[in-house]
Amino acid sequence: MLSLVLRYWVYILGSTTAAVLYVAFNSISVWFTASLINSILSDFDRLWAEHQELVAAASRTVNQQLRLWTDQLLLKPTAIDTLYALCIAIVVVFALKNVFLYLKNILMTQVQTKLITFLRNRIYEHLQTLSLSYFKRHPAGVITSILITDVGNMRQAMTTTFQGLLVEPLNILSFIVLMFIISPKLTVLAGIVLPLSAVMLMAIGQSIRRKSRRTAVKIASITNIITETLGAIRIVKAFVMERYEIDRFREQTHQYYRLIMRRARLNHVATPLTETLGVIVGAVLLWIGGRDVLVTHTLTSEDFIRFILLMFSTITPIRKLGRINLQLQAGMASAERVFTILDTRDQIVEPANPVRLEEFHSGIELSRVSFRYQDGQDWVLRDVSFSIPKGKVIALVGASGAGKSTIADLIPRFYDVTEGAIRVDGTDVRECSLDSLRRLIGIVNQETILFNDTIRNNIAYGVAEVPDEAVWEAVRAANALEFIEPLPEGLHTVVGERGTKFSGGQKQRIAIARAILKNPPILILDEATSSLDTESEYKVNQAIQQLMEDRTVLVIAHRLSTVQHADEIIVLDHGRIDSRGRHQELYQQGGLYQKLYDLQFKP
Repeated sequence: MLSLVLRYWVYILGSTTAAVLYVAFNSISVWFTASLINSILSDFDRLWAEHQELVAAASRTVNQQLRLWTDQLLLKPTAIDTLYALCIAIVVVFALKNVFLYLKNILMTQVQTKLITFLRNRIYEHLQTLSLSYFKRHPAGVITSILITDVGNMRQAMTTTFQGLLVEPLNILSFIVLMFIISPKLTVLAGIVLPLSAVMLMAIGQSIRRKSRRTAVKIASITNIITETLGAIRIVKAFVMERYEIDRFREQTHQYYRLIMRRARLNHVATPLTETLGVIVGAVLLWIGGRDVLVTHTLTSEDFIRFILLMFSTITPIRKLGRINLQLQAGMASAERVFTILDTRDQIVEPANPVRLEEFHSGIELSRVSFRYQDGQDWVLRDVSFSIPKGKVIALVGASGAGKSTIADLIPRFYDVTEGAIRVDGTDVRECSLDSLRRLIGIVNQETILFNDTIRNNIAYGVAEVPDEAVWEAVRAANALEFIEPLPEGLHTVVGERGTKFSGGQKQRIAIARAILKNPPILILDEATSSLDTESEYKVNQAIQQLMEDRTVLVIAHRLSTVQHADEIIVLDHGRIDSRGRHQELYQQGGLYQKLYDLQFKP
């Protein structure tokens, strides 16, 4: 955390300088205020006589020397002139104190704003580098909560707290030094409050940190429910689950409320306890110091007033320091979650000297590929070998969970094979640069992903500076002209969140247009028509035929009617190759392919 703050050391230095000057003028303001009170309450002739004695003294204590300098600056020949000088001096000192307070705060606010922006950008950038397996394990709502809520909590811990840990101890130190100069005995007695307060605040702070950690987890859970429910609102309404979702949300918010209240009780008890303890010690010191003034005459009334003002001024920074500790603990709990993301290393690592695939020449080969998501889990693929020659159409079929989509994820290296190898033009994909590998591949998934942006920007996603003519050509090729051209805003129509303004078939044709515009030599179609009605499937299939021309294609199909003309069909069963061949050949062999085909086409 400190290393992040120190990125802005120029602002920190400026704020720290302003903070030191603020502390200095704050101490001077208390010293001058005591002089003002004393000048009003005391006999002026006696004050003038004491000043003359100080001037004439052969030696002086530190306290006497400070009083002499103060008198030389403020004490005038008459009482009214002295009062006037004191008033002017106090106004100037308080004005300077607040100027430096403003500079201190505005510079630190600049650090705050820069820091929170940098940190969110860094997390988001890091998220883009992580493999799909990370997002498979961590819900989007939890990640969103960390990015927004936890980074916001860290802002206080890394800036206001950083400054407070400098300013408030300096304030306390300057006040204690002045108090010690006035009366070592009373200062030692006053010092009792500091260790007691520190022990108490540390105990409270540790408890708050634990509760802040649980609170952050709970707000992430709430965010995830919101994201999940709003994304599936059609299902919620279709199954009449509104009341269930409301009750589930209320239960989570009630638990969050209880956690917040437990933390708040600790948070709000720290200040009253510290202040009460300080006032008790202050009352004892008033009694002892008052006796020194009235009975033993070992302390002057001016010094006593000054000491009391300094002592009670010390309570405020001690109280602020307590709040800073609580903010720090809450920020640390959030920081743990933030740095958990930043410390997560990507499982898909770019090789040290990557091979760039500028063109696609011969084909793709899967050699004895085995895969499982984590050690100890079941194998998703086991000893799978086949090739996809350039210009050929290879189809993968099989029951759900057979491993078809996993192969589609392994070729562009969204995951790394556990055993074996996948080669493109003879080069292991683990030795290729990721961007050059993925630029060769176009993917059309069963679930069409569209961004809440214009049709044009969705189609041109990943293709820089493309003219409108090229986009319209992709639209025609994708059989999407019929519904895009009549739109009032045409290509500049916003599709809505996840493309909600369009039907499934229309969204799929926009996705196909995106793949056509990218113009990749390798195409992966992952059950691209399985969720469409008959009419939409027909139109999408027309677009797919256009897309497949002169490309190397891997088709993953649930509907076997879409793969009958493939150059080779590979039948997967529980992660292994069951059989392979062309449609007629496989059907005549009987076995799993015939069973799957008959289930779809025979009553």
